[in-house]
Amino acid sequence: MNPRSLEGLHLNNFSLLIDMQKVINVLAILSFGVSAGVVAGGFYIYQNKEAITDNIKQQVVDAATSGVGDALPGMLGGSSDGSESPTTMDLPGLPF
Repeated sequence: MNPRSLEGLHLNNFSLLIDMQKVINVLAILSFGVSAGVVAGGFYIYQNKEAITDNIKQQVVDAATSGVGDALPGMLGGSSDGSESPTTMDLPGLPF
C-alpha cells in the first residue's frame, strides 16, 4: 500500500473526528440550555407557589359559581338570558 494513500486515510478520519466533535459540542450546549431552563422554571414555581395556588383556587371558584349560575338561573334571582321569570306556576291536576 502506498504511504500517501494511508496519509489521506488518516486525514479523512481526522476530519471526521473534528466534525463529530463539533456535533458533540453543539449537543452539550443545547443540553446545558435545557438543564438551565428546567432549573430556572423550578425555582420560579418554588418562589411563586402560593400565588399560583391562589390563582388556581380563584379560577375553580369562578368556574363553579358560573356553572351553578347557568344551571339554576331561577334560584339566583332571575334567568340568565334577561327575560322575566313567571311569577305563578301552574300545578298539575290531581289524577282522581
